[in-house]
Amino acid sequence: MVAMIAMSGGVDSSVAAYLSQLDGLNCIGATAQMCGPDVLGDAYSQQSIMDAKAVATRLGMDFHILDATEAFRQDVVEDFIRCYEEGLTPNPCIQCNKHIKFSYLLDKALELGCDCIVTGHYAKIRQDEKNGRFLLYKAADESKDQSYFLACLNQYQLSHVRFPLGEYTKAEIREIAEKQGFLNAKKRDSQDICFIPDGDYKAFICRYTGKAYPAGDYLDLQGKVVGKHTGAIGYTLGQRKGLGIAMGAPVYVCSKDMAANTVTIGPEEALFTSTLVARDWNWLPFPALTEPIRVMTKARYRHIPQPATVYPAEDGNAKVVFDEPQRAITPGQTVVLYDGDMVVGSGTITETY
Repeated sequence: MVAMIAMSGGVDSSVAAYLSQLDGLNCIGATAQMCGPDVLGDAYSQQSIMDAKAVATRLGMDFHILDATEAFRQDVVEDFIRCYEEGLTPNPCIQCNKHIKFSYLLDKALELGCDCIVTGHYAKIRQDEKNGRFLLYKAADESKDQSYFLACLNQYQLSHVRFPLGEYTKAEIREIAEKQGFLNAKKRDSQDICFIPDGDYKAFICRYTGKAYPAGDYLDLQGKVVGKHTGAIGYTLGQRKGLGIAMGAPVYVCSKDMAANTVTIGPEEALFTSTLVARDWNWLPFPALTEPIRVMTKARYRHIPQPATVYPAEDGNAKVVFDEPQRAITPGQTVVLYDGDMVVGSGTITETY
């Protein structure tokens, strides 16, 4: 079997390549260059490409540099901006997995005669012996588990992907890299959105679009004007810091109206809701949800899984009702459902109440 190793220049994908060779796969390496001249990011920089190529050379693999800049710009960067302009809070890493790492790269791998792609993600894939469906599970190292970001992958994608790090801890991966003499063995993990390394979303959007997003009114929960904000696009649900307004008690962003350019603020208790509705569901153990089921639910990556019941809707959407109200569930984010360590499905949050 021939495998394309998606190599970022980091330690995880490097060890994934090494383990794949140990597993008997015929491997080639590839790096997708994603940040073009109109996207000021440092991921997949020339240094990252050089690091990836050095590992591929050490392992005796052919190495390809693939130009994914246009696909990344359209499917990740511009989607990110569109969502923020609509008042949503997107997760670009999930869009990148869905459209670039496991779509664009997979297509290129098949064009090059590969049977599958291999990445350095921490997760597991298993095939159900009864119905043949491919299932996604949490990694053995739950502190590094990336199943939340991979829950968007469909059956076709999962059938052509391998995650060799799923049974390892991060410490074990670094130990393997050191023993193999990989120069990136101690390279730190990236924590930021690759095309916004400084974390200033608003500044990036203004720079990229060339637009100036105007100031507008802060409203209290009764709709009364209580101050001025610096542009609704720069605020997220649940935000407390950086509001630039004194109300005599802590206040948080409770909602935004992008058409009216208003930001509603209020006390923390106003952030709690018990129900969310989501669209664009990707179901893994079954093709569609036909009856209510009990699940553990993450409404964002750092959300501690919470018990809930998910109900199907006639329009293909689904409603998730938590046992207890949750703080700052945010439209635009991805909700991921679990049954134990198995991913049941994922969707994009559209509303909460």
